[in-house]
Amino acid sequence: MKSRLPFLCFCMFAIGINIAMAQSKLKSQDPDSRSAKSGSSVQTGIPDPSSRMDWWRDARFGMFIHWGVYAVPAGEWNGKKEYGEWIRNSAEIPLEEYDQFRQKFNPVKFDADAWVKMARDAGMKYIVITSKHHDGFCMFDTKQTDFNIMSTPFKRDPMIELAAACKKYGLKFCFYHSIMDWHHPDYLPRRTWEKDRTTEGADFNRYMAYMKAELKELLTNYGDIGVLWFDGEWENTWNEKYGKELYNYVKSFQPNVLVNNRVGAGRLDMEGLTKSGAFGGDFGTPEQQIPATGLPGVDWETCMTMNDHWGYNKADKNFKSTKEIIRMLADIASKGGNYLLNVGPTAEGLFPQESIDRLAAIGKWMKVNGESIYGTQASPFKELSWGRCTRKTAGDRTILYLHVFDWPSAGKLVLSGMMNTPEKAYLLADLQRMPLKTERDNDALVISLPKDAPDPINSVLVLELKGKLDLTEPPVFTTEFDTFVDSLPIAITTNRENVEVRFNIGPTEPSASSALYSKPIGIKTTTTINARCFRQGLPVSGTITREFRKVDPVRAQYPDRVMYPGLRYSYYEGAWDSLPDFNKLTPLQEGIVPDFIVTPRSQDERFGFVYSGFVLIPETSVYIFYTGSDDGSRLYIDDFPVVNNDGLHSMAEKSGTIALAKGYHRIRVAYFEQTGSDNLVVLLKGQTLPKQVLPQNWLFFN
Repeated sequence: MKSRLPFLCFCMFAIGINIAMAQSKLKSQDPDSRSAKSGSSVQTGIPDPSSRMDWWRDARFGMFIHWGVYAVPAGEWNGKKEYGEWIRNSAEIPLEEYDQFRQKFNPVKFDADAWVKMARDAGMKYIVITSKHHDGFCMFDTKQTDFNIMSTPFKRDPMIELAAACKKYGLKFCFYHSIMDWHHPDYLPRRTWEKDRTTEGADFNRYMAYMKAELKELLTNYGDIGVLWFDGEWENTWNEKYGKELYNYVKSFQPNVLVNNRVGAGRLDMEGLTKSGAFGGDFGTPEQQIPATGLPGVDWETCMTMNDHWGYNKADKNFKSTKEIIRMLADIASKGGNYLLNVGPTAEGLFPQESIDRLAAIGKWMKVNGESIYGTQASPFKELSWGRCTRKTAGDRTILYLHVFDWPSAGKLVLSGMMNTPEKAYLLADLQRMPLKTERDNDALVISLPKDAPDPINSVLVLELKGKLDLTEPPVFTTEFDTFVDSLPIAITTNRENVEVRFNIGPTEPSASSALYSKPIGIKTTTTINARCFRQGLPVSGTITREFRKVDPVRAQYPDRVMYPGLRYSYYEGAWDSLPDFNKLTPLQEGIVPDFIVTPRSQDERFGFVYSGFVLIPETSVYIFYTGSDDGSRLYIDDFPVVNNDGLHSMAEKSGTIALAKGYHRIRVAYFEQTGSDNLVVLLKGQTLPKQVLPQNWLFFN
């Protein structure tokens, strides 16, 4: 699954999507606009009648299955036990050796009925299974290639059996299908390590016809298909034209089939969004992550492994706990998304016992609490310290499902800013639905709870409200900076039109007689500000408090040095799970580069870089530096550790803040890549500068 989207795409995300994301954040402040239910599909440009998406939006929970001949080695090759469905590429297995896995793939213990029943009993509403992964092996009876399940000793089509079982148990049957194909002679590019596989005579258009023929089989031989989940679109042979063509092609067979955004060529790496203006199918696909604030106005689905691999790895026992999975499900639903949870079956056709145990435990929770997941919309709250919230609307009534992770020891659940009159409050686990006491404390609705939580993982409380939702969140300080050098304007905003914001300088709680906010507050010394929303002289929100500190900037240095454009780099090779001490290693290459590019290098994986030089800061101010990297990175300014983005992970962004005086400052960035993507980008934002990739003309060496 892990993608290799080019470095440029993340840069485009960092500097080109900020306006769109800002608009989304503003929209998310409106409690009535946070659900994807009323949104359109992701950047398709194609009309999307809501009825086509309704089943998927209501389902919220599905099973991903990664199954293929890569289950035969079970993650192990030449003594290493770190592999999954990418084993052919990651372990650099020649085609003729990999093909031999077919003769060892005989899943005689496969039981479609048992698989689907486990998914159904876990509360899942759809199954997405790999019809073909990147290795090119087809898990169905295709007439397009003999590299398929019918050429194994098994000689059965498991997809026919799964389709029948899904129909029996009422689940939607869906296919994952890889655009990338490491086996087909016409697919380009070859793997970089495949020195003996010639590209002579290869024709990508012929490969496109081959893939279309496979998809026609999938869409005509297995009944109604809920989703075609594409992947492997990030290599430069795929483009937007192909994506639109494939989207329209599959719709010609089944107009109601849903297609994810990976059919296009504009996905922004693991975040799962499609870049503005690009073609993006019907829904976004965050991978191994949950968007911090959801993706308002967008249909999206988080896909995630149950342990550390998609395909079966017999050594991988790092399974998420039942607690983690149930809370993730609630978190994703509270943000308006779907949860696609993966299982990697063995070569015998069995789910790992750890997966079976977790599915059963999830099902036990869902049997009681599924109402709080299915058909729900995103939470109207920005943040809840004790858990999450999902909601439903029925006419002029609102039902809130309060997912309580941390049961209040004082027996009181507080909902700040909730001004509705409750009709009823009760615990979903209570079959009698006995009402819980509610009372008001200024802006807050307070619900009295029993001493003990019904469920230690996630107890769901139902709150039925009269009338249109009347919820006011605390006002927001819109500055990203908590520190400043000379002065700082502090702006305060609220999402409600029928309230006023009052504030106090200092620790005192705002009252109706406190200063009325009308324009940014200028401060020149360390200051604490408290702000709160009021309506007709009464508080209708909680209070927001923030301290803004005046700091001394780090002095600029090296005024007498002769500087040249660019940075020095040192290149290393090795297999690391975190950044090593590069000072103790000998570099294999050294030289000069214009900025933080991950070249030149002699291999695509298991390498590291250290970049060093100077950054010319244009004005004395506070700056936020960012590194976006896959895998780990660290950034130092004048030997101060500013950004720590270390560890094995997909493309992830971390930031740090530092006050700098105008002039030259030392900069050093360490970076390593183990396997998968090899991306690194360094950005900054100043109090008067927009977030941007660190300009080349700011970088120097001597």
